[in-house]
Amino acid sequence: MKKRFFLQTTAALAAVAAFGTAQAQTAIKFQLDWRFEGPAALFLQSAAKGHYKAAGLDVTIDSGNGSGGTVTRVASGTYDMGFADMAALMEFHANNPDAPNKPVAVMMVYNNTPAAVLALKKSGIATPADLSGKKLGAPVFDAGRKGFPIFQKANNVNNVAWTSMDPPLRETMLVRGDIDAITGFSFTSLLNLEARGIKAEDVVILPFSEYGVKLYGNAIIASPKLIKENPAAIKAFLTAFAKGAKEVMANPGATIGTVKDRDGIINVPLETRRLQLAVDSVVASPDARREGFGQINPGRMALMASQVSDAYGTKTRVDPSAVWNGSMLPATAALNVLPPLKK
Repeated sequence: MKKRFFLQTTAALAAVAAFGTAQAQTAIKFQLDWRFEGPAALFLQSAAKGHYKAAGLDVTIDSGNGSGGTVTRVASGTYDMGFADMAALMEFHANNPDAPNKPVAVMMVYNNTPAAVLALKKSGIATPADLSGKKLGAPVFDAGRKGFPIFQKANNVNNVAWTSMDPPLRETMLVRGDIDAITGFSFTSLLNLEARGIKAEDVVILPFSEYGVKLYGNAIIASPKLIKENPAAIKAFLTAFAKGAKEVMANPGATIGTVKDRDGIINVPLETRRLQLAVDSVVASPDARREGFGQINPGRMALMASQVSDAYGTKTRVDPSAVWNGSMLPATAALNVLPPLKK
């Protein structure tokens, strides 16, 4: 009897402890900028490996349909945090100066914008100067198209005509010859072109970051409400995220399964390649290594704020101090996540 009572008591205490642990988990709803594709592994790895849970967080990660939507949903309170293009965040701030809950960037992930101009070699386009007088195409909300005036000014490009289309038609129209070039995320549009029968060596890529445009790309954003009420939860999220991101960058192929678990129909080799391209071009870029993963250069951020204000024609000027808060970043050691330079 005594033994049975002891076992029952122990089980009850364990149940209470487990319940208390579950209760202590801070719930965070997080939205990505896009579908569950290769780069999403950077976030999904920490969920799959329990890093968020170990940090006391109950994190829900949902796919998105564009950075603008992610910013709006975090602003509305539907999501606590998200992953969005820095220019889209700046645009929201400057066009909604009286909004009560403007999201703030708390960690830089894509140190450089993935935006690029892509063309087929047979078009004769090889440099930005060759774009003058050409017909470009992209959805109206595309980050590269919206930021193109900055690229245009930096490279003295003139007389460009734009054609608008839905995202799935962008690369198709380029292949058909309806347009001369497109703007898009380099690691997305290149693979989309390959899926349409174009060889990588037949594609010209003009990354904004390599042609005088040092815009930041996607950052982790958080709601001011969460920043005010629970900054420790944000820091815990960023620390756990960095741990998973390091694992992903060390071995993308071994972690792409986290994406397939969320979208069973993905092409694993293609998404592994997309992930590697993203890491190489914008996450572990030379600028990221210079500034440090997750961090920003204040002067560069101020210049971007001015450029976005002009290029996007915002209602008010972007205030660089209002869109960034690096006070919740993990310790330097936890941010040492970038893979070694390839020899």
